[in-house]
Amino acid sequence: MTDEAAPGEAGTRELRARRLDETDPLPTLRAEFLIPPAPGGPYEEAAYFAGNSLGLQPKATAARLAEELTDWSRLGVEGHTQARRPWVSYHELLTEPAARLVGALPHEVVAMNSLTVNLHLLMASFYRPSGERTRIVIEDSAFPSDSYAVASQAVHHGLDPAETVVRLRPRPGEDNLRTEDVVDYLRREGNRVALLMLGGVNYLTGQLMDMATITRAGRAAGAVVGWDLAHAAGNVPLSLHDWDVDFAAWCTYKYLNSGPGAVAGAFVHERHVRDTTLPRLSGWWSTRADIRFRMDPEVAHPPTADAWALSNPPIMALAPVLVSLEIFDRVGMTALRAKSERLTAYLAERLAPIGGVRVITPDDPAQRGTQLSLRVADAGGLVKALADEAGVIADAREPDVVRLAPVPLYCTFHDCHRAAEALAKLT
Repeated sequence: MTDEAAPGEAGTRELRARRLDETDPLPTLRAEFLIPPAPGGPYEEAAYFAGNSLGLQPKATAARLAEELTDWSRLGVEGHTQARRPWVSYHELLTEPAARLVGALPHEVVAMNSLTVNLHLLMASFYRPSGERTRIVIEDSAFPSDSYAVASQAVHHGLDPAETVVRLRPRPGEDNLRTEDVVDYLRREGNRVALLMLGGVNYLTGQLMDMATITRAGRAAGAVVGWDLAHAAGNVPLSLHDWDVDFAAWCTYKYLNSGPGAVAGAFVHERHVRDTTLPRLSGWWSTRADIRFRMDPEVAHPPTADAWALSNPPIMALAPVLVSLEIFDRVGMTALRAKSERLTAYLAERLAPIGGVRVITPDDPAQRGTQLSLRVADAGGLVKALADEAGVIADAREPDVVRLAPVPLYCTFHDCHRAAEALAKLT
C-alpha cells in the first residue's frame, strides 16, 4: 500500500498526464472509436485497457456495414459482381494492407476463417512428423487454444501428445522465456523437432519474442517455424517475409479492432506457395479465381496463400477488418509502435512504486508490446474493483495476473494515470 498522497500531488500527476497527451508526436485517434461508458468512478468514459482481448469499435465500421447491407438489399445475388466492393473478390481488398501490416508480400497472405482454424489448416501442410523428427515445441504459457490444437495434431498423426509436445519453460524464479534458452534447446534437440510454434507476444506475460533470432535458429535446426500472432499483429512491427518464417496466423479482434470473432489472417512464405507437393486441405476457394466458376471437379491451387482458403468469405465479417486495415495503413505501425513504447514506459513508471503489484512483463521495451501484466493477490477481485470504483477496464487471468494494454490508437496518458491512481488505492 502506498502512502496517501498530499492533496496537491494527485493533481500534479494528472496535469503531467494531460500535458503528455497534448504534446505527444502522435495525437490520439480516440475520437475515431466508440469508447464504452465508465462502469463506475468520476469519469463518463472508461479507461479501456482490454484491447489485447477485444479492441474497440471504430466509428466508421457501422457505416461500412450499412453499405454492404444496402448493396445486398438492392442487388441480391448480383452483388457478387456489382456491389460497390464486389463480394466475389472482396477478400482481395484486404490482401495488400494485411501484407503491409505483417511485413509480407501480397501473395503470402490471406484473410480467412478464425485463428485456430487457420493454425490447423497450416499444420495440416507443415506438421509432417517423420522418423525421430516428431516434436512440436510451444511455450509452457501458450494460450490454451494452441495447446489443444498441437495436442490434437499429434493425436491425428497417431502420436502421444505427452511425448510429442514440448513446452518450454522460463528458468526457475523467472516469468519469461530467454531467447538464448530457446536457441540452446533447438541446438541440442533440433533434430527431433518437426514444428516450432510459439506466440509472437505471449498472451499472459506480454513478452515480445525475438522472432527473427528464434526463426533463424529453428530453420537452422531443420524444423518448420510457425508463429501465433494473435497478440502481435497490430501491436508490434512484423517482418514475416524477411525473417523467413514458414507460416503464421493471427486474429483481428484484439489490436486490429474488427469485432468479436472477426475473420482472421494467415501467412505462408512465398517459397511454399508455389510448392505443389505440399499437402493441403482444399475447398472451393482454394482453386484459381479465374477458373473457379468452371466448377471443375479437381482443384487448381493458385501460387498464393489463397490456396489455403476453403470457402467464400463472409462479407459482413470482412467489412470491419477492411475498415481497421485502412486505419493502420493511414497511421502506420512505426508511429503506433513508438507511441506504444511511450505509453507503456509511462505506465510502468507510475506502477513501479505501488506495493502489492509486480510487473512480470519484461522491462526492456524491445521485449514487450502494448501490454503490462501485473502479478497481484486477487486478480479477479481487483479487476472488478478497478471497473466499479474507477471506470478502468482491464482483464484478469486467474489466479493472479491482471493485464493492462494501453493501445496507442485510443488509449491516452491520462488513461494510464487513472489506472495507476486506482491501483495505488486498491492494492
